Amino acid sequence: MVWMRKVSLRVLTIQKERFLENWYRFSRNRLSVLGLVILLAIVMVAVLAPYVTPYPSHAGAFVDFKEASLPPSLTHFFGTDTVGRDIFSRVAFGYRFSLLIAAVVIGLGVAPGVLLGLLAGYYHGTWLDTVIMRITDIFLAVPPLVLALAITAMWSPTLFHQMIAIVLVFWPWYSRLVYAMTVSIRNEAFVEEAQLTGVTTAHILIREILPNCFSQILTKMTLDMGLVILVAASLSFVGLGVQPPKPGLGTMVARGTSTLPGEWWGTVFPALAIIVIVLAFNLIGDGLRDMFASEEM
Repeated sequence: MVWMRKVSLRVLTIQKERFLENWYRFSRNRLSVLGLVILLAIVMVAVLAPYVTPYPSHAGAFVDFKEASLPPSLTHFFGTDTVGRDIFSRVAFGYRFSLLIAAVVIGLGVAPGVLLGLLAGYYHGTWLDTVIMRITDIFLAVPPLVLALAITAMWSPTLFHQMIAIVLVFWPWYSRLVYAMTVSIRNEAFVEEAQLTGVTTAHILIREILPNCFSQILTKMTLDMGLVILVAASLSFVGLGVQPPKPGLGTMVARGTSTLPGEWWGTVFPALAIIVIVLAFNLIGDGLRDMFASEEM
């Protein structure tokens, strides 16, 4: 029991040292740290929106024509829309939908894409490789936004259908990424040694090959979070996403365009909210890429 405890403490120490080293590499990129700070602030605002926003009731079906179309002020930081709802409060709640969509899409899209990429790459040159990659190529041949629009338009415009449509758009990119990496790794010495020991194919894929793809997958996931939010906002902009009175950021931008250029705040502030969160994910993704690159060196 004593030696097992010592081994566990040693493993924890090594993991702690590795985490500190990776954090040091990441923190050297100040823009990436800034992106992380911005993202954490956005997540906190989204989670605590009912408590930190001045008018939480404005996130739903609310009308106050006396306060309609007011410009930005100390009372309404981002102004109000055409029915008197506080835009700042609605943006904070809108971040909830954006983060939920990004988390669900990446969570559901990565697993099948990675699994199919591993199988196709490991059985490179076989019929399984041909079938999986030709299906992947069909999905990749259509621009992501166009494919998402086509899929969403076939169903009723709801948040669930929007997420499913975006999942169907993003899984092929992970399949292609992992496929290319698996093909280059499958003939490495450590994979051949595992095969000679008689372990199962699942063990080789999950324990031997997948960990060597982790850095590229994690970097792409972070960068794709911003892209998913942008695609979701685009779908909402054309009425195929979050439906009013729910405060989708894309829906708010679309609604605000009807009052341009006079009531510019109805479009500018929701659009800036989208830009800020997408920029934050991109900055973090750049930092992770540089961190893993320096680790490999």
